[in-house]
Amino acid sequence: MNFNKILSFAFVLFAALSSVIAAPEPRWNPFKKLERVGQNIRDGIIKAGPAVAVVGQAASIIKPGK
Repeated sequence: MNFNKILSFAFVLFAALSSVIAAPEPRWNPFKKLERVGQNIRDGIIKAGPAVAVVGQAASIIKPGK
């Protein structure tokens, strides 16, 4: 009798833990959106690099002494 109580308690505990672990992830994840914003900023800086270099060269040509 005591063994049946322990076995049933272990089964109920296992079922409860497995249902909690198998919970689905939320649909709205703010960290993914934040990561995407960071990637967009990084990509924009990378794309702007050559343009900034050209502007720097043009400025040095216009004002060679300064």
